Amino acid sequence: MIKIKKGLQVGSQSIAFDDPVHIMSSASVVGPKEGDGPLKDTFDKIVEDATFGKDTWEEGESEMLKESISIALQKARLKTEDIRYLFAGDLLGQLIATTFGVMDLKIPLFGLYGACSTMGEALALASMTVHGGYADTVIAAASSHFGGAEKQFRFPLEYGNQRPMSSTWTVTGSGAFILSKEYGDVMITGITTGKVVDYGVKDSLNMGACMAPAAADLIYNHLKDFDRKPEDYDRIVTGDLGVVGREILCKLLSDQGINIASIHMDCGMEIYDDEKQDTHAGGSGCGCSAVTLAGMLMNELRSGETKRILFVPTGALLSTVSYNEGQTVPGIAHGVVIERGV
Repeated sequence: MIKIKKGLQVGSQSIAFDDPVHIMSSASVVGPKEGDGPLKDTFDKIVEDATFGKDTWEEGESEMLKESISIALQKARLKTEDIRYLFAGDLLGQLIATTFGVMDLKIPLFGLYGACSTMGEALALASMTVHGGYADTVIAAASSHFGGAEKQFRFPLEYGNQRPMSSTWTVTGSGAFILSKEYGDVMITGITTGKVVDYGVKDSLNMGACMAPAAADLIYNHLKDFDRKPEDYDRIVTGDLGVVGREILCKLLSDQGINIASIHMDCGMEIYDDEKQDTHAGGSGCGCSAVTLAGMLMNELRSGETKRILFVPTGALLSTVSYNEGQTVPGIAHGVVIERGV
């Protein structure tokens, strides 16, 4: 094992926590399509109305985020005033799903944008804050909505455009996690912060190809920083590479002498059944990794079925402006080491 200085940085871009940060509770809220998928029994709440009783997709996403935070608080038996900070984000411009969703909670907010990697970024920053002694209890959360994301980045749903097989389906879902200094049998023991990686891909309908290089770079540097091998993990979990991105990721790492194929899992490939649900390459969006971690993966960790995972959600850093100006689609990934306590 690598010798780690107490609470300090390791390697080129990682931090190992000598005193782990505990996950007190987690919660997941999803829409109807996700509720019909293979992970339906792992979610806390499935809503049959994709607008969540509101007038617009965006208002619905705000309501969904608020509900996931509320469920996480109930599980931890806490109130909003017990929370020092909230780290949260979404895919929409100016983080409107987050800001309108949490406005009434009156919790000090760090609004985050890491595209689909936002759940990893939120967990990383939240755990650093707790470990550093700047807060006893914080919330990390993220959300996305298929209708809102399509309208902003691609075409309104009414347009009825055809989607190529390389495309992914933005998950309508929100995940929330409460982190604490002392309570919780699942813990965050380290993080690796990703760099922006650009392989020159310009196809915004092939998110897997855009994000896979960033995931490969993150995993390679994480293993180097922590002096670990893939087999030191039960699972290396990417957020939303889908079928296309997974193949690229495994090839890029194999070229570096790293084989993760047997332990790799992609949330986007787990959340939908493509044959039955016609989602093509898989799922994506901030909510994809958030609800899969909050549900299935946390269940496995709490039960002891899984002892240690490397959680690596990935994000495509584009906007309608950059895309329409012919820019490439860079990617980023963030890594979080999550372990079952002894």
